[in-house]
Amino acid sequence: MTMIQTGMISLGSDNAVETSGGNTSTFTRVTFPTPFPLGSEVIVLPLTQTFNGPDTPGIRVHDVNETGFLIRLNEVRVNASVQSDGKHTTEQVGWLATTV
Repeated sequence: MTMIQTGMISLGSDNAVETSGGNTSTFTRVTFPTPFPLGSEVIVLPLTQTFNGPDTPGIRVHDVNETGFLIRLNEVRVNASVQSDGKHTTEQVGWLATTV
């Protein structure tokens, strides 16, 4: 049986763009209102709900499990010569989590 949960979080960034895979020191933990059943495969679909800053706020998600996930704004980094500073005003990010 599929289980779905939704929520919203206010996120901003005072940090540089994170370019090292696995470095989650600047991420925020989101805890699901109700944990998914133990052993569930959970996916999280985040989407920015507001347009408060002029730069494109990329969203990074990490460590998705039955109890929650890590998330942060990570402004879009086009390539080595076109980069953002990583700092971004607060945006509302909606999320949907479901089992697969």
